Amino acid sequence: MITPTMLTGLSTEHLAPLSGNHRLQPAAVTAFLAMQQAALAAGFDLQPASTFRDFDRQLAIWNGKFCGERPVLDKDSRPIDIETLSAAERCEAILRWSALPGASRHHWGSDLDVYDPSLLPEGQKLLLEPWEYEEGGYFYPLNQWMTEHMAEFGFYRPFTEDGDGVAVEPWHLSYRPLAQEAEHLLTPALLLAAWQNKDVAGAEWLERHLPAIFSRFIRSEGKE
Repeated sequence: MITPTMLTGLSTEHLAPLSGNHRLQPAAVTAFLAMQQAALAAGFDLQPASTFRDFDRQLAIWNGKFCGERPVLDKDSRPIDIETLSAAERCEAILRWSALPGASRHHWGSDLDVYDPSLLPEGQKLLLEPWEYEEGGYFYPLNQWMTEHMAEFGFYRPFTEDGDGVAVEPWHLSYRPLAQEAEHLLTPALLLAAWQNKDVAGAEWLERHLPAIFSRFIRSEGKE
C-alpha cells in the first residue's frame, strides 16, 4: 500500500537497496537489475546516477535554487540570474528542471536517473543535461539502446516533450507499474500536508497556484 508519507518523501519503508546508497522499491530493483544485465550484454555499463531522494533533500535543492545558491538553467541549459526574477518567475524557472519538495518522482522509489560511466570522458563531470544524451553526445548510444529496450523491463521516460512544462530528461526512467499508481495518488492536498512546519521557499505564491502547477508540471507525466 502506498501511503501519503511514501508519496511525499517522508518515509523510507517502501525501499530496498539497489547498489551503494541507491534505493528503489523491490519490484523496481528487480526490473532494473534485469535491464542492467541486458545492457551489459549489449556493451553498456548502465548505472544509476540518482534513485530515491527524500523530502529534505528535495527541499534543500528547491530552496537553494530559489535563493540563488544553486544554478537555475533556462530551456537551453544556460544559467539564469535568479536575483532579477519575481517569486513567480523563480518558481516557474525552477520547476522546469526540479520538482517541488514532496512532489518529486524520486520520492516514490519507482524512478531513477541513469548513465554509463564508461562513456563519460575522462575528467568530465556528469551534468544530466539533454545534450549529453542527444546525437553527438557521449551517452547517445546508451540513449538509443534504452529507447529500443527499456519497455521490455517495464520502464518508460516521463519527460519526452519540450513544451511549457517540464524539460526533456532522457536520463530519467520510471518503472511503470509503480510510478503510474503513485502519479494518480499524489494530490495538492497531500503536498500541502507535507509542507506543514517546513520552510518551502516561495510557498505563498506556490500555494495560491498549486492546481495550475499540478496540471502543468506534475500531472504532465510527473517531474524530476
